Amino acid sequence: MKIFKKPALILLSLLFGLSLLATACGGDSEPEELTKVSIALDWFPWSNHSGLYVAQERGYFTDEGLEVNIYVLGDPTTVLQTVGAGRDDFGISYQPELLIAREQGIEAVSIMAMVQHPLNSVMALKDSGILEPKDLKGKKVGATGAASDEALIDTMLRSQGLTIGDVEMVNVGYDLIPALISKNVDAILGAYWVHESISAKNLGFDLNIMRMEEHGVPDFYELVIVASEDKIADEPEVVQKFVRAVTRGYEDAIADPVDAVAVLKALKPETDLDIENPGVKLLAPLWATDNGVFGWQEKSRWETFANWLVETGRLTSADDVSNAYDNSFVEAAK
Repeated sequence: MKIFKKPALILLSLLFGLSLLATACGGDSEPEELTKVSIALDWFPWSNHSGLYVAQERGYFTDEGLEVNIYVLGDPTTVLQTVGAGRDDFGISYQPELLIAREQGIEAVSIMAMVQHPLNSVMALKDSGILEPKDLKGKKVGATGAASDEALIDTMLRSQGLTIGDVEMVNVGYDLIPALISKNVDAILGAYWVHESISAKNLGFDLNIMRMEEHGVPDFYELVIVASEDKIADEPEVVQKFVRAVTRGYEDAIADPVDAVAVLKALKPETDLDIENPGVKLLAPLWATDNGVFGWQEKSRWETFANWLVETGRLTSADDVSNAYDNSFVEAAK
């Protein structure tokens, strides 16, 4: 039996007492209150949102002191309005729609580019014989009714000698694939080649896909995360925390996209893995940037696209383009 000398016993007793005191103090302290913020999605949760759910599931938002409500608005087309008005802290929207909305007085700003290139495309059934924009002459084209739809299709048609006057535009809302496979329309605009084309194939319908950036439309950021000008000015630290956590989530998703979809599936059981697993493999390279900084936005891309919108009559001026995006939060996140 080992016998301690008295000084050693006193030291042990002192250390034990301090340990009890620390435990007691820790038990009485209140956990740090999280800042609640919301992000309104552009559509129902799918593989493109998986980085957000990774950030939520792995505690990246909590690490930044945030409690984030990721949800879908009753009408996802109103994301820019709800963010601009301060009803939502963040939202996911589209570069074309953001530029148009800003000219209408909606003070939303892109703080991250989620998808670096267009997903939007024109699709037709494989057996339709519609392979290129010129094949759309006299055909019905179904679209969602987005503000930029006509400019996009008109440019694609003009690249092969036609104009929007050579087709019949039909507003089918978001029922793009049902409208196409039922042959209510001959082609659709607004469907994503990383998603709807896969869902159609799974239903037994092969599609011809016309990528718009290959037919005269300037390369653009398909999806961007937006915040209001007021949010950026009044709570930059909250915006920075959010961007930092989102960056971590998407860095994980880029490294292992199928695993990111598995996280999405665990949180959203309705996720269709037969669509999302093959789709995310096509999508993940479009999250990556040339400089390796997730969410980065190029000045030239914004200016070229804004000038195109002016040329097509959708904007009256491109003078505001420098205020439409902000790279500072993405830059600081690294």
